[in-house]
Amino acid sequence: MGSRPYRRRLAWGAAALLAAGVAVPAAYAAPDSGDASGQGAPAALSAGHGAKKAKNVILLIGDGMGDSEITLARDYTVGAAGRLNMDKFPLTGSYTTYSVDKNGKPDYVTDSAASGTGWATGQKTVNGRISKTPGTDKPMTTILELAQRNGLATGSVTTAELTDATPAVLASHATDRSCAGPADMKACPSDTVAKGGPGSIAEQSVNHKVDVLLGGGKARFDQKITEGRFKGGTVTQQAERLGYQVVTDDKGLKNARPGKPVLGLFADGNVPVEWTGKAAAQGGTEPQRCVTSNPERKAGTPSLDDQTRKALQLLEAKQKGSKKGFFLQVEGASIDKRDHAADPCGQIGETAALDRAVKVARAYAAAHPDTLVITTADHAHTSQIVPLEATPPGLSSTLVTNEGGRLKVNYSTNTPGKAQEHTGTQVRIAAQGPQAERVLGVTDQTQLFTTIRSALTLR
Repeated sequence: MGSRPYRRRLAWGAAALLAAGVAVPAAYAAPDSGDASGQGAPAALSAGHGAKKAKNVILLIGDGMGDSEITLARDYTVGAAGRLNMDKFPLTGSYTTYSVDKNGKPDYVTDSAASGTGWATGQKTVNGRISKTPGTDKPMTTILELAQRNGLATGSVTTAELTDATPAVLASHATDRSCAGPADMKACPSDTVAKGGPGSIAEQSVNHKVDVLLGGGKARFDQKITEGRFKGGTVTQQAERLGYQVVTDDKGLKNARPGKPVLGLFADGNVPVEWTGKAAAQGGTEPQRCVTSNPERKAGTPSLDDQTRKALQLLEAKQKGSKKGFFLQVEGASIDKRDHAADPCGQIGETAALDRAVKVARAYAAAHPDTLVITTADHAHTSQIVPLEATPPGLSSTLVTNEGGRLKVNYSTNTPGKAQEHTGTQVRIAAQGPQAERVLGVTDQTQLFTTIRSALTLR
């Protein structure tokens, strides 16, 4: 008799999760995870988490932030026995990240375009494609577009160019990720305005009127538009005509006011990283401490946590008095970029920067318990912590950690002189708040779309 209420709650939770899901073509869908909810979390469901609705969702993405990258940042900054802010979520699982070929068959190592498309649309696609189908190159509705249709405020914050793959998947549809600005459309002829397409990623992003867009990529937005309604002006001017407040430094960001959308462009390209140090080398490096500054980072460049804090203020202010909340994505992009460059200090500094943004998000959720906070990665990457006596065939570096120990990190996914590569391993996903239990177990990247859609009850 004591088990009947539990069974009723579990059955209700599973039915609710299934009802909130979206149909995914069989060729692109991830396999089922086990139980009827697809999440394998009966204990959490029985505790009542499945019945809750989120008003807000904050999704934090560490680009290339696999378990090795998290462990490296933890060991260096807070010690092997310490814990980062991202380690403190109450519920943690893993998800798979593979992409597909044009026939829907698995491609075991994804890039950021295909992986971002996975959680943005709930469907798999080919590497290099932005929120379009793998075989027919058709646009797929994104979670940000659904949020807008349902009256939510929306935001995207990144340390990359705003036209880079991870922010692009939310507010654009492109045949190839390289089609960033009006002058970059060679790989996307059918997406051009002249062919009846939506234009470049930069043009689409501002046309979507996302409430908060913060990151780098000013040079893309300063390109001239050669076709359509805004012909003759730059994408930045297009944004201004559409009502955007355009800001370029922390002072401008602080002065931005709710009521009009905000476009923050804090670097011509990617935002320069916070930390510097010697790159890994063949045969290793002398033990080094990372330098927690970067002369290439201009004074007045807002930190990722400050951008996150301001984005939350603007989104909350826009929705004041409304029952509708917001969806915000925050990306620590250069964990991946410094991993490609075998630069452990740059990589660790960017992981630490994202971790501070996680702290901001969790503090917001503590004051607003109807907020679902999720942190994860788009894919895993190359860095590995190896024994000090190891002699890796590739590149390696020895670091002196904050607790005084020595740590050797190895980069050997490509031959020296070439960029290091992504890996195909599953990555961490952790969450707190309404329906956070859906991240438990081993899921797939595409199920993150359904988790967010269900938590926000988007139709």
